[in-house]
Amino acid sequence: MTGPADVGALLRPLVPRVLGALVRRYGQFDACEDAVQEALIAASEQWPADGVPENPHSWLVTVAARRLTDHWRSESARRRREETVALREPAAVVAGPDEERAPDEDDTLTLLFLCCHPAVSAPSQVALTLRAVGGLTTAQIAKAFLVPEATMTRRITRAKESIAAAGSVFGEPAAAEYAERLRVVLQVLYLIFNEGYTATSGTELQVPGLAREAIRLTRAVHTLRPGDGEVAGLLALMLLTDARRAARTGPGGTLVPLAEQDREAWDRVMIAEGATLIGATLGRGPVGAYQVQAAIAALHDEAPSAETTDWVQIAQLYEVLQELTPSPVVTLNQAIAVAMVDGPARGLALLDTIAGDSRMKQGHRFDAVRAHLLEQSGDHDAAREHYRRAAERTESVPEQRYLEERADRLG
Repeated sequence: MTGPADVGALLRPLVPRVLGALVRRYGQFDACEDAVQEALIAASEQWPADGVPENPHSWLVTVAARRLTDHWRSESARRRREETVALREPAAVVAGPDEERAPDEDDTLTLLFLCCHPAVSAPSQVALTLRAVGGLTTAQIAKAFLVPEATMTRRITRAKESIAAAGSVFGEPAAAEYAERLRVVLQVLYLIFNEGYTATSGTELQVPGLAREAIRLTRAVHTLRPGDGEVAGLLALMLLTDARRAARTGPGGTLVPLAEQDREAWDRVMIAEGATLIGATLGRGPVGAYQVQAAIAALHDEAPSAETTDWVQIAQLYEVLQELTPSPVVTLNQAIAVAMVDGPARGLALLDTIAGDSRMKQGHRFDAVRAHLLEQSGDHDAAREHYRRAAERTESVPEQRYLEERADRLG
C-alpha cells in the first residue's frame, strides 16, 4: 500500500503539468489553481487507501476539471451564466489535444513566471509558487513560515487577485521582459531555500522540506534552461549549501557553526554534484552572483577543515560578488573572509563601512558578525555586548540560544 509520504513525492512533480493543462484549456489561473489543490487533497486521501491509479496525471486532470466545472455549474445555476461551460463533460479534458502533448511539455517555468509576476509582492510570490508549482497546501506553507493558515490564505488570495488585475495570461513573458522575470523567479526560489536552510523564526533552525522543494523546483528550471549560467549557479549553490544540513545542529537542535561542524557528516554526493555543476558553468558565459556564491560554497565544502580553507580565494570572490551585487549582506560575509586572511582588525574596519546602513538594524547578523570578530581580536567585553544584542534581535530560538551561549562563555 502506498503511504502518504510516497503519494506526496509522486504528486509534486505532476502539479505544473496538471495546472498547465487546465489553464491552457480554460484560462482563469485562480480558479484552475484552486481546482488542482482540491484534486491534490483528494489524491492524498484516496490513493493511500485505494492505490495509485494507472495514469496519475490523467486522474488529477479529470478530478480537477470536475471540481472546476462543478464550481462553474453552481455559479451558473445561481447567476444564470456560463451555461456552455457548466454543461461541458469533464471527460473531454482527458482526451483533448492538450493531454496528447502534455507528456512532452513541462509548464514549470511558465507557471513560475506567472506566480512571480511583478504585480505580486515578494512574500506572496513565495507563497503562490509553493502552492501552485510546488503542490504544497496552504496549511503546509503556513506551518513552514509559522503564520496562521488564515493569514497565508489571504496572502495567496491577494496574489491571485493581483495577477488577474494585471491582465496576465498563461504563457512566457515578452522577450523584453524575459531576463528580468527569470531573475525574479530565481530570487523567489533562493528565498524559499534560505528560509528552509535557516528559518527566520521559530524553535527549529531548519525547515528541510522547504529547502528540498526549492532544490526540486530549481532542478526543473535547470532542465528547461540548461544553458543559463545563473540557473546552474543557483542549483549548485543550493546543493553545496544543503549538503551541510545534517551537521548544522547538535543534540537538542543546538546550532553548530561551520567551523565546528563534523565534515564527515556532510553529504559528499551533493557536494560532488554541486562542484561539478559550478565547475562546468564558470567561464562559459557571463558570470553572475549565484555562480560566485556557488564557487565560494564549493571552496568551503571541499576544504578538509576551516583552517585549511582557501580564505584568500574566498575573499577575492567576495570582492567580485560586491561588484556584481553591492550589498551590506555581502560586506558582512566579506568581512569574515578578510578577517581570516588579514586579521580581525581588517574585518572590523570593513564592518564599519556599513555600520550606518539602516538595513543592518533590521536583523541580528551585523551584531553577530561584529561580536565574532571582536572575540577574535581579544575584546571580550565588547564581544559579549554584541552577542547579547544579536540574541535580542533574532526571532530564531536556536540562533538566540547559540548567541547567548557565546556571550556567557566570555564571562
